[in-house]
Amino acid sequence: MTPPAMPVLRRTSLPPGEAGYRMPAEWEPHEATWLSWPHKEASWPGKLETVPTVFAAMARALAGGERVHINAAAALRPSAEACLRQAGVRMEQVRWFEIPTDDAWVRDHGPIFLVRESAGKRERVIVDWGYNAWGGKYPPFEQDDAVPSRIGEALSEPVWKEEMVLEGGSIEVNGRGTLLTTEACLLNPNRNPGLSRMEIEKKLRATLGVRQILWLGEGIAGDDTDGHVDDLARFAAPDTVLAAVEDDPEDINFRPLRENLARLRAMRDESRRALNIVTLPMPAPVIYQDQRLPASYLNFYIGNRAVLLPVFDCPADRKALAILQRVFSGREIVPIACTDMIWGLGACHCATQQQPL
Repeated sequence: MTPPAMPVLRRTSLPPGEAGYRMPAEWEPHEATWLSWPHKEASWPGKLETVPTVFAAMARALAGGERVHINAAAALRPSAEACLRQAGVRMEQVRWFEIPTDDAWVRDHGPIFLVRESAGKRERVIVDWGYNAWGGKYPPFEQDDAVPSRIGEALSEPVWKEEMVLEGGSIEVNGRGTLLTTEACLLNPNRNPGLSRMEIEKKLRATLGVRQILWLGEGIAGDDTDGHVDDLARFAAPDTVLAAVEDDPEDINFRPLRENLARLRAMRDESRRALNIVTLPMPAPVIYQDQRLPASYLNFYIGNRAVLLPVFDCPADRKALAILQRVFSGREIVPIACTDMIWGLGACHCATQQQPL
């Protein structure tokens, strides 16, 4: 069935970044967090029945501080609602959107909200980037590609349509003008083969309102996204970056993470200041059916009151939790058991998308 035409509203002839919009940092106040309810057996073969409980645990932790918006086809809602109720989620904080999806990774297929101050009012616009399921790996993806514009229609929000392919997990911002990304993902020819690095940077600046773009190198083993930054390095404050490190020199992640750490130490933010870098350990390798999975504590999500930390039932869980508690001292760090969820090759950050105030 052909999806209905969605409104593409342009308030000016300029891209959003040039019109004064910016992408807020994740820790800035949210109106809501978005989830796309899991339903694809091929994403979690043999484990799909356990994954909704992980989504419910995330919703419960978030609902204490913000609304939870859930994309779900009509047929999914009864079982999803039962799962949430069983988990003790505050249902008055949940809003349902009958928006069908191909998969559950709303960080990558969902909207990226930008904000600006204009005439004393805060305005918001949705950017709808092109989406091709991480380089065409997992068709079909047409429903996922339509999600941002459908959310724009549901919220009566203006939508700025961009043809460049970009997933939300491939970028990280400090809200002040600096963006972190990776060469492995954004320069991969399976995304935008017709665009040079300079052209990609120009598009990021014009659309997201960033000025400084910092490039890391390779991603971690098992990551089917070709190296999303949200498994490698995350802003925790405008001048502070949490960076993944692997201490075992025999581990496949040791070299790329050390090289990324060296790059971070040489980088400067939008004000030409050095970054304050806090290292976070990697969990013990998570292997299922002889496949190394992309488990990383950097795939945390910052809610209004809680930080969702993926944990993997290993000794490093406790160390990661203690570090995040020091960094995010004003928020509760909520461990989310992700050993089953990571079989789908994503964790907390991959499954969430913030809607700023």
